[in-house]
Amino acid sequence: MTRVFIVTPTYNERGNLEELIKRTAEAVPDFKMIVIDDNSPDGTGELAKKLAQTYPIKVLCRKEKAGLGTAYAYAFKKILAGEFDDWGQPGLIVQMDADLSHDPLVIPRMIKETQNHDLVLGSRYIPGGQIVNWNTARRLLSRFGNIYARAVLGLPYRDLTGGFKCFKRHVLENIDLDSLSSVGYNFQIETTHKAHLAGHKINEIPITFTERKEGKSKINLPIILESFWRVLLLRFQK
Repeated sequence: MTRVFIVTPTYNERGNLEELIKRTAEAVPDFKMIVIDDNSPDGTGELAKKLAQTYPIKVLCRKEKAGLGTAYAYAFKKILAGEFDDWGQPGLIVQMDADLSHDPLVIPRMIKETQNHDLVLGSRYIPGGQIVNWNTARRLLSRFGNIYARAVLGLPYRDLTGGFKCFKRHVLENIDLDSLSSVGYNFQIETTHKAHLAGHKINEIPITFTERKEGKSKINLPIILESFWRVLLLRFQK
């Protein structure tokens, strides 16, 4: 079977992390997880290290909060550089949120879908996908952001801003992680855009996105603004 690494960044996710790991262990019994913690004030990093004594987890600790996109890129680079080869080299890398908004039960479906595709997107905006517990303003912002990104970049995918993805290893090797410019959530758009331009086969599967139970959303005005202007930059990059 193809070896799978699951990557999840954390910042103040102490109330969610243990449940996420338990759910993942049930859904994917042979899972391996890499947690990137940005020095969470609530002690998420310390909890992750404690859980690593029981579960197959590696914990990467950064000195400060430096953005979702840079956290993923940091972990991906380490994976590709072989820093976790004591687990063996993965054929698939799954990225997911740590706040329980992404259901680990979807991961086996993603893995199966990679039999015919290089990148699988968990989509809220195709038939069968849905969002639970978002207010109207948040729904409209997300919808508009996706419509805007699709129009500017000429991409056919319905959910470009979602963070639940499964990459074949060679996709991450081909998109040049050092060239990524997004710090925040625009990372999701940028990686899919680059994979599309590289000619990789991409497919969406429906997911239910459930708003977090514990803690606060990381979405804020600077992150929203970054997404809009960086999409324009992506459009004109060669």
